[in-house]
Amino acid sequence: MELTQNKQAKILDIKPSMTSSENDFDFLQGKWKVHNRKLKSRLTNSDEWTEFEAELHMKKTLNGFGNLENFYSNNNGEPYEGMAIRLFNKTSKLWKIYWIDSNGTTMDEKPVTGSFENGLGKFYTNDIFNEKEILVIYQWDATNPEHPKWSQAFSTDNGKTWEWNWKMELSRIE
Repeated sequence: MELTQNKQAKILDIKPSMTSSENDFDFLQGKWKVHNRKLKSRLTNSDEWTEFEAELHMKKTLNGFGNLENFYSNNNGEPYEGMAIRLFNKTSKLWKIYWIDSNGTTMDEKPVTGSFENGLGKFYTNDIFNEKEILVIYQWDATNPEHPKWSQAFSTDNGKTWEWNWKMELSRIE
């Protein structure tokens, strides 16, 4: 997969990998136990992490060209639910991933977009965080499909450097 960015217009030009397909997320079908590590404060040079457990359920939909993920946790005594909606575009061969959660109850207006290559999925978008323009990456490492990993990072310098601020390690329940 190739990523280029028009710095003046802040437009990402994301090219799919040669192997990108609607089957890229098949490894994630089912139910998973999730161990989370999340930075307490993002883009503040923090090195303090909070850890918590969650559960993730994923199923394919739209004749295999989409999938739905439900994410459940109880962090700091508060129930939290998130949902990822992933859609594969047959023409562009790219995935778009939309996120909704019980904190904001609105769907991402800027989904991450990308594809997998050799078991590693990279998905990007431009966004705003605390009034700063950022580049976001969601990364799925499915090189060990029985213990996949997800991580998220922000960049304030167009991807030259990244702050990895959320990491998840998954173990299959069923």
